[in-house]
Amino acid sequence: MMSKLQSILSKSILFLLALSLVLTGCSNKTSTSSDEDEGTKDKARYTLDENKPAWKLDTKKETTTLTWYVNADWWDTDFGKDFVTKKIKKDLNIDIKFITGDDTKLNALFSGGDVPDIISTFDSTSQVAKKANTWAMPLEELADKYDPYFHKVAAKDTLNWHKIEDGKTYGYANYSNTQADYDSGIITSGTAFIIRKDVYEALGKPSMRTPEEFESVMEQIKSQFPKLIPFGPGEAFGDVLQDYIGVPLETEDGKFYNRNLDKDYLTWLQTFNKIYKNGGISDDSFADDNTIFEEKVKAGKYASMLVSGLAQKSNALQTFMTNNPGKEYIAIDGPQSTVGNEPTLPQAGITGWMMNYISKNCKDPAKAIQLFTYLLSEEGQILVTYGIEGETYNVNADGKYEYLPEIKELRLNNPEKFKKEYRMFEFFFFGHERYNALSNDAYLEAIQQMQDWGKGKLKPQFIIEGINPDQGTPEARSLSAIDTNWATTLVSMVRAKNDKEFDKLIAEYQKFLDQNNWNKISEIRNKKMEINREKLGM
Repeated sequence: MMSKLQSILSKSILFLLALSLVLTGCSNKTSTSSDEDEGTKDKARYTLDENKPAWKLDTKKETTTLTWYVNADWWDTDFGKDFVTKKIKKDLNIDIKFITGDDTKLNALFSGGDVPDIISTFDSTSQVAKKANTWAMPLEELADKYDPYFHKVAAKDTLNWHKIEDGKTYGYANYSNTQADYDSGIITSGTAFIIRKDVYEALGKPSMRTPEEFESVMEQIKSQFPKLIPFGPGEAFGDVLQDYIGVPLETEDGKFYNRNLDKDYLTWLQTFNKIYKNGGISDDSFADDNTIFEEKVKAGKYASMLVSGLAQKSNALQTFMTNNPGKEYIAIDGPQSTVGNEPTLPQAGITGWMMNYISKNCKDPAKAIQLFTYLLSEEGQILVTYGIEGETYNVNADGKYEYLPEIKELRLNNPEKFKKEYRMFEFFFFGHERYNALSNDAYLEAIQQMQDWGKGKLKPQFIIEGINPDQGTPEARSLSAIDTNWATTLVSMVRAKNDKEFDKLIAEYQKFLDQNNWNKISEIRNKKMEINREKLGM
């Protein structure tokens, strides 16, 4: 066992050394298109105007082809064939060659010096992101040089949040929600406790707020609806439950708080353990992959669920709703804190999701920053979300965006064809919740009631974003081991045979923390929380 661990550690160290060398030497291997000669040539194409996007000023006649690497194998690499990207291609006189892959492929591109024009990744804390100044160009400097209108459409808080150690911002995040976005009320909840409407009404719309009430209702479901699984799936028991019952993010004196050991949270885990022992939670719930889970949702197999990522689950929920009118899933007040905490439901934080960079290798940095500005602007956001007025949507008397009837029907009844032919909601590199709020059509009907239930219950978690130890450090490896241990422990706690075994699992988890640098990990997190406070002006 020890030799295997040593082998893994040796390989990890070698990989990190290689990555460090790749990133450090990247700027030496790639040509820098931001040199003065190149900048002068691009500026000559048009006169800068801070009140007008540069793509409307650019006089370049020939089509610019940019390579865009997306660090995800599932990304659709087509460009210019669907409604949305045809319009982008026409407006910007641009063609895009998408390349997809994983971390291994991305590192190979760096090591070979063949860095694409644009790169999109999904981890702003990775070494690639932290060393962006070795291979990417600062966005604000690009904007000053080629497209000052970028400053009008980019969120300053997002740019500030993603500054690296040299004080510059190289990557821009999609779905980066600032405090102003939370305060505006435009952000919808992605978490809810949901129950089948027919089951809820048949039981007399019972309260399920306390552990005792919840356990009782699960017993009633098992008795009256024997063909249904009273509660599932297994994703609910970690931070989803913690957020739902409002477990604090930090201690009273502003330090990192281990939410896994919160007494209120453990009380609810014991409740779910009782439900499991009584047959209310299926063992399959812990093993089903996403495809199997979606099939069960489409068939309405679960009587109730505590779920996150409602938008991602909306197709399955909509299928069940369409095929079973009157039985659809609805959100109600589920498990509540036993000590009076209010739900603190999360959404995408200020860190966002996907990070987008323009590399030093970019053959046409002016066109690249124009593309960023275009996709961040209202014009671009409306296009990628709703299309073109009169062709795919109209604006009603209330100012709401509505898909044309045939577009709406296609989206509801043939989502794959809708995705292929139109691609609305798919080209989301710079997506933001505020544009979804412009329409009742932004989300499928099946989740709209659930999102309404979540209003007023959202709370940003900015303070604990990006506070984990840096990748490649001993503390990062320890944290990875701790997270793996907790994932196993959590499932075992829900499935524990008795209270003695439940308590033993908690004790073993605490011992594992002590053996794996927990104090050092907490120190790092506390320091990074202080840095976050500075960024947030707290």
